[in-house]
Order: sequence, then C-alpha cells, then structure tokens
Amino acid sequence: MSEKTVKLLNPHLETAPSDYLYHMNINVANTRDTTELQHNFGDVKFICVGGTGSRMRQLALYLRGVLGVQESGDPVDLCERGQRYAMYKVGPVLCVSHGIGSASFSVVLHELLKLVKYARCQEPVILRIGTCGGLGVSPGTVVATKNAFNGLLRNEHEIAILGQRVVRPAQFSEDVIRDVIAFGVDANDGFQTISANTMGTDCFYEGQGRIDGAICEYTEKDKMEFLQKCHDLGIRNIEMEASMFASVTQKVGVKAGDVCVTLIDRLKGDQVSITMDQKHEFEQRPFLVVGRYIKKLLQL
Repeated sequence: MSEKTVKLLNPHLETAPSDYLYHMNINVANTRDTTELQHNFGDVKFICVGGTGSRMRQLALYLRGVLGVQESGDPVDLCERGQRYAMYKVGPVLCVSHGIGSASFSVVLHELLKLVKYARCQEPVILRIGTCGGLGVSPGTVVATKNAFNGLLRNEHEIAILGQRVVRPAQFSEDVIRDVIAFGVDANDGFQTISANTMGTDCFYEGQGRIDGAICEYTEKDKMEFLQKCHDLGIRNIEMEASMFASVTQKVGVKAGDVCVTLIDRLKGDQVSITMDQKHEFEQRPFLVVGRYIKKLLQL
C-alpha cells in the first residue's frame, strides 16, 4: 500500500472481513477487495464537511463552476438511503453534511476516514465549512482555526472511553491553515479572513456562556468575564465541532482545517440579528475561500 494512503489506528480493521459504514449506507462487503470503492472514491483529494445537507448541496453546485466539472442537473446524494447524512461528489471533492455538534460529526468523521482508507485515497484533506459566533470580530469575518480549545478552555479534546477520561491534543495542520490564507484570500473580497484559535463546545447555550437559553445560572458579568478570558487566549470564534475534529484528524495523521464565518460578535450580545439575506451571503464566504484553496492545490 502506498505511503500516501490513510493508515488508521485500529488493528481490528485489518482482520475484519467486511465493514458496513452504517450511517452513510456504504457497505464494504469485502475489505480484501475494495476495487469498487477505489473506482468510485479513489480520486478524492478533499472532503468538505458542513452542518446541513442543503449547504453541502449548494457547495457542490458552487464547486462545479470553480473546478470546471462538466455536470448538469441536481447533484446526487450518495447517502440518501441512509437518511442521516448527505454526500455529494464533485470531481475529486466530497461534500458531506455532519449535523450539529461533535457527537453527530464524530460518527460520520469515523466513517469517512474508513471510507478513504478502503478507497486508498492519496493524502486527502478534510475541511469543515460552517458558521459560528465571533469574539471581537465583525459579523461576516471568516476564521481559519489554528488551535481548538474545548469548553474548559484547554487546547484539547476529552472523551469518555471504556469509562475512562481520555484527553487528546487538538491542533489543525499548520500547512493547511497557511495555504488557506495564502491561496484562499483575495484583496478584493470585501470581508476579512483571519487565522485564530477557536473554542468548540458541547452545548450551544450554557456551554457558550449564553444567557438566553432555557437554563442560566450565571450573571451577565460572569458571562463577559468568561468571554474575555476566551479572547485573551486568542479565541476569535466559538462553535461546536472544532476540538473533536482537530483531535481525531491529528490522531490519525490526516490533514484538516476548519474555516467558518461569524454571524455575531459575542462580546456585543447573544442573539443573531443579521437578516436571512445577510446570513445566506455570509455563508458563501467560506465557499469562496475554500474554493480558491482547492483550485490552487489541484493546479487548475
């Protein structure tokens, strides 16, 4: 096997005769002969992931034009029968939905990593494209994550495994961050793209220090002190996936990046106040940045 293919840290996969990627409805009937998977997915160089199926469909349509892929009609959802996640293929790029939060994302991330292993993809890069709350930056700012902090403000991800607390580091690939900024940014964009730290929490409301959830047992002052502490750590955006995403990809040695657009400045409030038209326009901004990055690396 080529040194450039994905090698996962699970010895049990090497002896499993078959592997059903259940949540994507992809059946690897014979792990010793994955010719069909290699034919269908072996050319994949980039996997773009995002929260919703509709956003990934929009990204697939957008990338057709960027990459010059001659296809027409609606993109085909390759995971439709699984009814959990959506997957679209545009040339060497997969666009896959992951739901909200690390719990949902981790399921499809494990299965995507197994898919690229069986398909013998060469050095794939996984990129999360999403929305987030900003911290001291204007709404509409695109943030490429450097280090991912958890809700305890530690640059790590923790998970309970067999009843034990397991902690893993959570950094994204330095060269991916560098190249996203170098190749994805245009001086005429009309918005700012920065590289900064990100906090990924397990909860949208209490975990992010909001005071507008169903439960809140802290004051506005407590909230602002917490957010200032985040800002002091170089955190400029808050979402719900970064620490898990960084830790898993770092653990298995797959390059990855997290590129999100801010919808609000949390230092100024908790409620998103932009219009839906503004939101839709903001959501296109990571498309532009990541699209340029992918096009450059593919040398198109």
